[in-house]
Amino acid sequence: MAESDGAVVMPIAAPPGATAGEGADVLLARARRGDERAFAALLRLHQDRVYDLLVRMLGDKAEAEDVTQEVFLAFHRALPRFRGESRVSTWLFRIAKNHCLNRIKYLGRRGASRQVPLEDADDPAAAEGPERPDRTLERRRTDERVQAAIAALPEEQRLVVVLREIEGLSYEEIAEVLEQPEGTVKSRLHRARLALARSLAAPAEEKAP
Repeated sequence: MAESDGAVVMPIAAPPGATAGEGADVLLARARRGDERAFAALLRLHQDRVYDLLVRMLGDKAEAEDVTQEVFLAFHRALPRFRGESRVSTWLFRIAKNHCLNRIKYLGRRGASRQVPLEDADDPAAAEGPERPDRTLERRRTDERVQAAIAALPEEQRLVVVLREIEGLSYEEIAEVLEQPEGTVKSRLHRARLALARSLAAPAEEKAP
């Protein structure tokens, strides 16, 4: 993602021979040498996951898009200092975490708190083709309940749930993102899972005779 007149433009195609996996290392090396095409292509590999994390944390599509741009600009400025001691994705998630928590505090001071339906985030089921209307409705209702339960969690628990259960990071990677010991990560995740289980079970318990 490159800058133009102070704005962020969407990344362009990867340089020849640069693909995911091993190609990401090539892109990183080129980007650190100032190759803007390589930097734009590198961000194409990560921007969807960063946005997905932010929209689930902030619950607002427009805010998530805005913070995603901030994250990529910060990544661009910090790239010369990247020592390669962690994966690029982990480093980007750490930057996203910092910007996200700052934005949550800012929105809290303004009294703004909006939640969007889960389908505004990446929906893997959407890529699997059409499904029966009744199943679509049932899945949407379930997704909304899950999203609402996640949104109700404290920020620290919500973050670890999204990183672990949705983004699929390992405990070690989450510890790097949060800059916390793995034991702290596991403890927060345990508490978050218990809270989610109680929240999702509550309606069924209320209807029981």
